[in-house]
Amino acid sequence: MAARDLPSGELRTQLIGAKKALSELLDKTNANPLMVRLAWHDAGTFDVGINEWPKCGGAIGSIRFSPEITHGANKGLATAVTMIEPIKKKFPLVSYADLFQMASATAIEVAGGPSIPMRYGRVDAKGPDDCSPEGNLPFAEPGPTGTYGTDTGTKSTVDTSPGGHLRKVFYRMGLGDQEIVALSGAHTLGRAWKDRSGLGAESTKFTEPGHIARADGKPGIGKAGGQPWTEKWLKFDNSYFTTIPDTNADPELLKLSTDRILFSDEGFRPFAEKYKASEPAFFGDYAQAHAKLSELGSRFEPKEGIKIDGIVAAKAPASAYTASKRFPWEL
Repeated sequence: MAARDLPSGELRTQLIGAKKALSELLDKTNANPLMVRLAWHDAGTFDVGINEWPKCGGAIGSIRFSPEITHGANKGLATAVTMIEPIKKKFPLVSYADLFQMASATAIEVAGGPSIPMRYGRVDAKGPDDCSPEGNLPFAEPGPTGTYGTDTGTKSTVDTSPGGHLRKVFYRMGLGDQEIVALSGAHTLGRAWKDRSGLGAESTKFTEPGHIARADGKPGIGKAGGQPWTEKWLKFDNSYFTTIPDTNADPELLKLSTDRILFSDEGFRPFAEKYKASEPAFFGDYAQAHAKLSELGSRFEPKEGIKIDGIVAAKAPASAYTASKRFPWEL
């Protein structure tokens, strides 16, 4: 009997087990930002204008294959896939696409963020032929020509402004301004690494051993180095929105063009100000936007998906863009 033909009850049992295992992995490794980035970069290739699956891209698990995993924006993500492999072996009925998205949602939850209304049962991409072309993910800073984006993806994202570029990327996915701003708030987690994106400082006082970054106050930050957007960059809250517009914020915290634009663009600013003023408002909108992102391009079996609500993790080839300094989602 094929794995996907098994009764959904068996899959649900393995999904519950996988979530517990991912929670334990995150507690040991502090890899929350890395798992969020993995899932987002898998889902973020989606093109709403392409009706054929899996050519439409999205949360289909294709990021585990080359050439997609070798795209410039995905530098460092092979490590995340490797970390998830033992959990895949232990729970073989759970697809890679589900594991990647589950790891991201769990990472948010255990870092103190909202519970994401997830469903599972995603069907996996089968091989390298299902990979999306390079160029569908957003840039954080302009390239040598002074423009953001590229025309090598499924649709051009080239624009002279960070706001215009972000809209071309996220509108292609079927997402709007509110979702752009809400999802940007996940930069409350993580740090930019110069050896991955070319962005940020080599190290700051917030990314040195001994700094307490976790929501639960436990020590541990994983590998030292990089530059975060927030002081407690392993805690999910609305501090990204309070820090970016703060002219008195510590200069060792990162502020990129795609961050600053949220408070100056007329379409983005109302949402950014809303989330700055109210963490509950941010959590509510973020949870819905995250869930929507996690399903882009996904094909579910069973069609309605499988929910495991109530199972909450314990808090606790080198391309021209490989060395680019422009990818913002350095979680």
